Amino acid sequence: MVSMGNQQQCRIITATAALFLAVCGILLLVVPTEDVKETPEFMYGIVLDAGSSHTTIFIYKWPADKQNGTGVVSQHSECHAKGGGISSYAGNKGGAASSLEECMEKATQEIPKSRHKLTPVYLGATAGMRLLNISKPKESDAVLKEVADKLKTYPFSFKGATILSGQEEGAYGWVTVNYLLENYIKYGFVGQWLSPGRDTVGALDFGGASTQITFETKQTVENEDNLMKLRLYGRDYQIYTQSFLCYGRDQVLLRLLALLIKTQGSDHSIVHPCYPAGYSDSVKLSSVFDTPCNKRQTPYKPDDVLQIKGTGNYNQCLGNVSRLFSLNNCSYSRCSFDGVFQPNITGNFMAFSAFFYTHSFLQEATGISITSPEYLEEATHVVCNMSFEKMRNQFQGHESHLKDYCTVSAFVQVLLVNGYGFDFRSFPHISFQKKAGGTSVGWSLGYMLSLSNLLPAEDVLLRKSLRSGAWSALIVLFCFLLIVALYFLLRAIRKKDTGNVI
Repeated sequence: MVSMGNQQQCRIITATAALFLAVCGILLLVVPTEDVKETPEFMYGIVLDAGSSHTTIFIYKWPADKQNGTGVVSQHSECHAKGGGISSYAGNKGGAASSLEECMEKATQEIPKSRHKLTPVYLGATAGMRLLNISKPKESDAVLKEVADKLKTYPFSFKGATILSGQEEGAYGWVTVNYLLENYIKYGFVGQWLSPGRDTVGALDFGGASTQITFETKQTVENEDNLMKLRLYGRDYQIYTQSFLCYGRDQVLLRLLALLIKTQGSDHSIVHPCYPAGYSDSVKLSSVFDTPCNKRQTPYKPDDVLQIKGTGNYNQCLGNVSRLFSLNNCSYSRCSFDGVFQPNITGNFMAFSAFFYTHSFLQEATGISITSPEYLEEATHVVCNMSFEKMRNQFQGHESHLKDYCTVSAFVQVLLVNGYGFDFRSFPHISFQKKAGGTSVGWSLGYMLSLSNLLPAEDVLLRKSLRSGAWSALIVLFCFLLIVALYFLLRAIRKKDTGNVI
């Protein structure tokens, strides 16, 4: 009798469990579900900004499922390669390639291994290599090939090493500025690309060997070389862009030395009105004239040493720096300088690179808030008349750069006010910045934006999920079935106990 009771109990429990599983299976088939996006992985891209004075490696990332090739690209990290720019290694075989090793090894560690083969690597060289390509084209080609061969040894997808034109450098800088300020698009909370409808911002770049100005204009661009038409996120833009080779910070310093040598008529010793009083230095003539920006008409001995004595005179400094510009000759309706067409400047601007560092130093050294041409002139005047001893006491640890701040400040004053034409109305609309939204401002992000939008998006991973309304019904039904199962189980146990008593 006990055996028969156990068998009956097992049959009841088995039948109840089978019924429960059957009902659950039917529910899973008929209850409505929806697709839920898994958190996407990231794609990565590497841009090497091979400038005239140094190389910076930027790693960018964006969601792998970016919508129509317009995912939000952000800066993951940056690394500054030790040593000078790759152009400084001309004739030094292996030097340019070796300078990139430390940062590229860091990139292999930061980017997930599963993404290595999918990560594009681009090297863009700017004005330093443009100058080398002018003076020594074979050495320029050798340096580019050397760094390209080096980058191919890493587990990424190498896409090329090229020398950017000045127009490209200016345009990509403009793209970067406006992308970071969200002036093209804005990613909405609903997952849609929205047009903010704001005006774009002009870009002012000041590098080691060149300077660029780029801004959107509705005026007629009289020189087609200065005109670029871009289509970004479904909208057309007409921008004016101009790059001035030999007007970068390092080349300006050398050009001023060459001018002082010429005007003072001495290869042995000169007085330098832009160097602070109490400062003296000596340089080889080869370091002054070994650049396409300084063309020496008469022969000179490269190994001869030039003695330089600073006098710290603002007015004389400004007068000599102004002579580096040609502000009168113009064959267009309007020019900036050196006969280059420029429409009237309009709107807001962001000034970065050496503009930012110069502006920051002037404000820190003088306490003057530089919001107008008059304040810029006043701050430059104070710095140029400051003795080297005072500078050194106030800015300890920066002795190697102190001698150049007066020259560069005077240059920025002439460039912005006399060259580009910023006045008391437009100057306050310049924002001097190093970063925006945690991302370094420069041409490389704009370059990456253009290039990454050509890359295919990765398919979105989907999983099935019950809709919120279905969960309550399923829980109620589950509780009902559980009660039914417990009811039959209790009946079976009761019958078993009754059978044992009998």
